[in-house]
Amino acid sequence: MQQPRQPSDDSNANASQADIRARIKDDGREARLSFRKFAEHKMKREFKEEAIKKCEHHVKNFGKCAQENGLLVVFKCRDLNKKINECMMEHNSEEKFQAYLRENQAELERRTLKSKN
Repeated sequence: MQQPRQPSDDSNANASQADIRARIKDDGREARLSFRKFAEHKMKREFKEEAIKKCEHHVKNFGKCAQENGLLVVFKCRDLNKKINECMMEHNSEEKFQAYLRENQAELERRTLKSKN
């Protein structure tokens, strides 16, 4: 009669590695799916849209230049492109967004609670 086979060390190691991978995956999933992160993401999108509106005149000037110059847009409209980038850096920076979140903490909490319900 055969003796029951004992699990090898390899299968135990594979099982523990699988457990570790599952825990890491769960932790990452938790962070991605948190209601607060979702609310922050929506506020970041709205913040960026406001920045684009503030820089709209630069974007229009660049668009006009691009239409007039066709393929030479890269060379002839470089200064207008820089103005767009500078404007966006000014109005869409991480520091400004963090300040925006602090100023709108009540809205963030409201959206977080609303998302949970």
